[in-house]
Amino acid sequence: QVQLVESGGGLVQAGGSLRLSCTASERTLYMYNMGWFRQAPGKEREFVAYINWNGATTSYADSVKGRFTISRDNAENTVYLQMNSLKPEDTAIYYCAKTSLYSDTTYRAIGDYDSWGQGTQVTVSS
Repeated sequence: QVQLVESGGGLVQAGGSLRLSCTASERTLYMYNMGWFRQAPGKEREFVAYINWNGATTSYADSVKGRFTISRDNAENTVYLQMNSLKPEDTAIYYCAKTSLYSDTTYRAIGDYDSWGQGTQVTVSS
């Protein structure tokens, strides 16, 4: 089972930026479509961004569109989430996840993903 590890979280002021990274225990990330999700205290986990296996297709939640960018470097076995213009409401634990599903659709549902990282905390102060 592929293990995913997120990094790059931290404390930042509103308007600031962070870049999250997600790597895998095996050099197999190039095989998978990947997603980023987040969970704020007292709230359900929600979709943030999606990228297909070769980076040609991306999708974003409306709440982050225009501010966040998902990308990947398959040679480095890493998926990124660049977060700009951060807001206090972006405060959450951020998780990367992989799906073994392949189709022309973009995968936004938690149930589509079969492996998750442990999460990295992002805190945005006002």
